[in-house]
Amino acid sequence: MSMQSHIAELERRHAALEREIETALLHPSVDNLEVADMKRRKLRLKDEIKKLRGDDTVH
Repeated sequence: MSMQSHIAELERRHAALEREIETALLHPSVDNLEVADMKRRKLRLKDEIKKLRGDDTVH
């Protein structure tokens, strides 16, 4: 897998998690621990994408 296709796959997973989080938050019976876990996974993906692009500045 090329670097660009790997980054594209990470971006796809990041966007999918974003949609999953938004959907979960619309439901009154949302599991806050599950949402927090999804947000952590999304942040890890974002950090990995930045690292692979050469932007080591993580906020």
